[in-house]
Amino acid sequence: MGAVSSTPRGDANPKDHGDYLLGVLVGNKSYDVDSNLWDRLLGLPLTLQWPESVVHEACESMVQNSIFTSHLSKLFLHLAWSLHEVLHKTPLSHVSILKTINAVRFSSTFLKHLIEHGSNEQLMSCLSLSLSEKEAKATGLSKGNQNVAGLVISAIFSFIGNLDVNPSTYMLHLEVVNLLLVMLSTQLHSRLPYGTKDFQIFFDAAMAQDLSVVQLAVRKLLLSYIAKLPMPASVAHYMNLSKVSQQGVLQKVGAAAATVLKLPYYTYNYLLSSNNPTGPSPLAQNGLLLLLVLVHYRKCSPADEIVHEKFNGKGDVVAVPNESDQSFLNPFSQALELARDTEFDLIDIETDAAANSVARVPFAALYDTLGLCLKDESSVLLLYSLVHGNRAFLEYVLVRTDIDTLLMPVLEMLYDASRKTSKQIYMLLIILLILSQDASFNASIHKLVLPAVPWYKERLLNQTSLGSLMVVILIRTVKYNLSKLRDVYLHTNCLAVLSNMAPHVHRLNAYGAQRLVSLFDMLSRKYMKLADAHGRSADTRLSMENVVEAGDDAPTDLLVYTDFLRIVLEIINAILSYALPRNPEVVYALLHQQELFQPFRNHPRFYELIENLYTVLDFFNARMDAHSNDAEWSVEKVLEIVIANTRSWRGEGMKMFTQLRFTYEEELHPEEFFVPYVWQLVVSNSGINWDLNTITLFPSRIVAEVERVESFSDKTLDIPTTPSTEL
Repeated sequence: MGAVSSTPRGDANPKDHGDYLLGVLVGNKSYDVDSNLWDRLLGLPLTLQWPESVVHEACESMVQNSIFTSHLSKLFLHLAWSLHEVLHKTPLSHVSILKTINAVRFSSTFLKHLIEHGSNEQLMSCLSLSLSEKEAKATGLSKGNQNVAGLVISAIFSFIGNLDVNPSTYMLHLEVVNLLLVMLSTQLHSRLPYGTKDFQIFFDAAMAQDLSVVQLAVRKLLLSYIAKLPMPASVAHYMNLSKVSQQGVLQKVGAAAATVLKLPYYTYNYLLSSNNPTGPSPLAQNGLLLLLVLVHYRKCSPADEIVHEKFNGKGDVVAVPNESDQSFLNPFSQALELARDTEFDLIDIETDAAANSVARVPFAALYDTLGLCLKDESSVLLLYSLVHGNRAFLEYVLVRTDIDTLLMPVLEMLYDASRKTSKQIYMLLIILLILSQDASFNASIHKLVLPAVPWYKERLLNQTSLGSLMVVILIRTVKYNLSKLRDVYLHTNCLAVLSNMAPHVHRLNAYGAQRLVSLFDMLSRKYMKLADAHGRSADTRLSMENVVEAGDDAPTDLLVYTDFLRIVLEIINAILSYALPRNPEVVYALLHQQELFQPFRNHPRFYELIENLYTVLDFFNARMDAHSNDAEWSVEKVLEIVIANTRSWRGEGMKMFTQLRFTYEEELHPEEFFVPYVWQLVVSNSGINWDLNTITLFPSRIVAEVERVESFSDKTLDIPTTPSTEL
């Protein structure tokens, strides 16, 4: 029986013993697909375990012998039949569930080993199945080659999309979700960029599913995420939790070569963890990971792509992929984009036939669940996928009056940026950037007043508007980035959000106004230091345009800071031009530190903006001079004069500039960022014991950072595009 012992351990009937049946399964003798071997094998008790060494040897034997016996493909066929039986048999029997769980576990174990340690050719050989005339007659299938991958993938998505989760099927649902993650892990053993010639047999089968089937599956995965159903006690009973210490459990998780043949120990980390505010729910967690893997799959190779140029209607020339490269449509991404609210107006549904065929989920419950779970990176990525891809959900978010439900956890995580990965910070900032593209959002966040912000430690923030807090956190993130990460694109994102907010700022608090001016101070000091180091005076520091025209060799970092300073000045200018009467604290902060701007009055990139700023300063300085005979000056006195004179401010002498507006667009090949990121989350959080040494998609221990994740359409900063650029 290959390398697996078939010696029974005291059973009355040796041929019904687990060791014997496992040995037959992985041995070199072929059994027909309708043999009673399969029923006996899949009827083994769930509590049966094999030592790690036996499991490993069984996997090796299966890979070696299945090329000739086709036992792996026959196992897949029985898995598909078992899922169909569970889905359609009424009433659902415990025997059917037991049989299907075993089919899933055996399939997961052997397939995972084959994907991690075998070749693509071995995988294709093990999945090929040619039925004899006798087998075809017994099974009702066609004689000859069967698309086993397509059959089992179709059965899995039908199962996920049509069978509700209950205590008796919870374990089966979890095993099926994990099996799909194992199947799709062929991507873990690919290298980016990958494209149409890349070997992704299970992805190809998944992407070939009918959209209606996909929509049902996407809906159920989202509902599972919303419900966060905890693991039933009956499932935990199989794990004998009381008999195993936490350390022992985690050791088993880390050491098992193929945990799926054993009890599902990989779910212990959820049972033992108390970090999830909605309770431990491995099915919800892994279902979400599965959804993200499917949604972010792309089949396009940058190396093979033909790009041409065209005008975008705004006078700019942009690169556009060849239409032939756009032929691939991801049905899972499409289903998520088309998902609608279950509370959608029935009148509109009746008049829109297409609305009846989309996945329907309760946006209110989804919104609340996201607000509770945004400390989890997977939830952040789901929120990004929804606000970027699903216009209906984005509009729903923008009309919610309790936008703090989402924003407060986002801002708290940015506040704690030192404990977050750069990818997570990117996603949080991009979510804010997408939301800030809407004028109503920018207006509403300044009207929502927070009684307190308990997690902000540096200063007591009581009765602070959500907008003021957002300004403070974004500026704090810029300062953290400047001192720690030194990432150009993170800076760009923060300033982009602030720029979108600027014309709509309403009663920015004193702390936020001070932070805004101090941001200019911090960047200007860095700029001065760089300029002095390269022998440039304050009046002759060159902008990008000057450098291009003169062929100057100004350093990249100096040009970067020139652009950043320009944006900060445009942010201040937008507040003064469009919202000065509503922001006396900004005027006060500028008056208090007006000397900061003097060195830049003659700078070729800044002088027009500085002149606008001095028009405001001169106006209010003149009003201050009118009170020069007052006996004593105080903060309250100065602010009182500022407030009084904002009412008479008419903006005379101000030069109006086009509002600075940034929009987010995914780059041409978003999979280069998202695919490694999603799989990093799967490897870290799924509880499945992946062999890190076989992963080629990213480094086995430390995932390489992807430096650039976004592009801006309406405004392009003159910053270098080299990924390794640091400030």
